[in-house]
Amino acid sequence: MAILQKLRNAPSEPTGSGTIANALPMPIMLLSSKLEVLYANPAAEQFFDTGLTILRKQTLCDLLAPHSPLFQLVEQASARNASAAERDIDLSTPRHGERVADVTVTPVPDPEGSILLTFQERSLAQRMDRQLMSRSAVRSMHGMAAVLAHEIKNPLAGIRGAAQLLEEALAPDEREMTQLIIAESDRIRTLIDRMESFGDTRAFARHPVNIHEVLDRVRKVAESGFARGVTIIENFDPSLPPVSGDRDQLIQVFLNLVRNASDALPETGGEITLTTGYRPGVKFGAGLAGERVSLPLEVTVRDNGSGVPQDLMPHIFDPFVTTKVRGSGLGLALVAKIVGDHGGVIECDSVPGRTIFRVLLPKARAEDI
Repeated sequence: MAILQKLRNAPSEPTGSGTIANALPMPIMLLSSKLEVLYANPAAEQFFDTGLTILRKQTLCDLLAPHSPLFQLVEQASARNASAAERDIDLSTPRHGERVADVTVTPVPDPEGSILLTFQERSLAQRMDRQLMSRSAVRSMHGMAAVLAHEIKNPLAGIRGAAQLLEEALAPDEREMTQLIIAESDRIRTLIDRMESFGDTRAFARHPVNIHEVLDRVRKVAESGFARGVTIIENFDPSLPPVSGDRDQLIQVFLNLVRNASDALPETGGEITLTTGYRPGVKFGAGLAGERVSLPLEVTVRDNGSGVPQDLMPHIFDPFVTTKVRGSGLGLALVAKIVGDHGGVIECDSVPGRTIFRVLLPKARAEDI
């Protein structure tokens, strides 16, 4: 048990912390040859949201989904009797939620057949890089939207008006083409209106918003319309403090996310899960002064649909990127803009059968009340 002793006991700890592993920020776990948990440092306890006493009664099979690629990595390291590592391994489970991490598996001689796992969870900074790139793409639409609104709307109104005048002079059974012109003009006008919203850089008044009231409104709209017959599950933290933002804009955000989830669901057995939670300590650097911004309020929209193609994942929040046959590709771009305007972050993780959109938002400040 030498390796276990080394993990637990430091040769000299002036601060009296007691273990070497306790001081490490990355999760570390020692498993027996039967994948039983022998040891886990505090970071691993937090990673799996389970105390060491409970972890020692479990195996790796109890902590991860059966299809997790980590099991294959463990077999590979054991067969070669050498360390094996892999990036971005999906460690998600229904209980622990979404987990993506870089994992290193190292066989150790004592106890015989045991292995040491080290996890490096994908950092929020990496997620922020992707989010900031999406915001840049949205900002690039501002000028184009203003030009399009001016250069297209006016002649488009003339085309629609001319079609209406022609229609009045035609017999009812000859109006098919003029009606088509009017309908297509209205469709283009709607598209331009949506693009114009990207150019709206005006500050909005912030108020404390009960996110559960927002989600309840979204659920009612969805169940009475596009998501009729879909099972919508709510898993809410009732103690969540108010969000700092605009109620109507937040309804638009989550209505778009639920609509996208509904469109991706299978014909039968489709489920959408809305989850809220509080994540203290989730901060990132932002602003010209480099201040640390806290985003403790987490809202997730999960579905069991077909998933997002991997080649589109890096661009999912970019304008005009869509998997829908008749989609405009502006819905998620607008969602990213609104979340960004609220000082928040949105990210997506997707595999076939499980797609999660996660929104992190600031809580209401004293000056918002």
